[in-house]
Amino acid sequence: MDIARAAARLFVSQGLRATRAEDIARTAGVAPRTFYRYFATKEEAVAPLYALGAERWAEAVRGAPPELSVPDALEHAVRHTLTPGAGVSTASWEWARTVIRLAATSPALRKVWAEVCVTAERGLVEALAARLSGGDDNVAGQLVGSPELRFAAAVAGAAVRVAVEYWAEGPEGAGSPVETALRNLAGVRGFAWGACGAPG
Repeated sequence: MDIARAAARLFVSQGLRATRAEDIARTAGVAPRTFYRYFATKEEAVAPLYALGAERWAEAVRGAPPELSVPDALEHAVRHTLTPGAGVSTASWEWARTVIRLAATSPALRKVWAEVCVTAERGLVEALAARLSGGDDNVAGQLVGSPELRFAAAVAGAAVRVAVEYWAEGPEGAGSPVETALRNLAGVRGFAWGACGAPG
């Protein structure tokens, strides 16, 4: 994560184009060969920062109180992970805003952001399958392959991603993406969770 933070700091302070992988390695206190062991390009270095929020959200879905329906668990997880000061510090949220905003400035960063979003969607499918299976690993394994569950995860993931991107484009200090994400998630409230092999 040190390399990712160093990359983000340099991208913000001196610009993406002016930042070299060697600069990131030096700032992070590692050798350039260490940098290239983990990342093929300088843009890929921020992928762990992009992924962190998505991983926290999937874990919050998985760990939401068991009595909550899936739509309620998704909303619970949004409140937990997207509220500055709750799951993540306010300072980290401002970093997140900056790093997500950077993706709009560079095709290479947009590609990294998109790849992280696809990976995050798979993580959400697994979290939902674990939740819907009631802890039965065999059932969860079957649910992961369900096209209905994958579709629902794609819609829920897009609902949150769009809210976060919209928030990142806004002015500094402009709250959080929670309310927009909750409005967007209303789209999965009527989803037929029973079609995935579990009750909604």
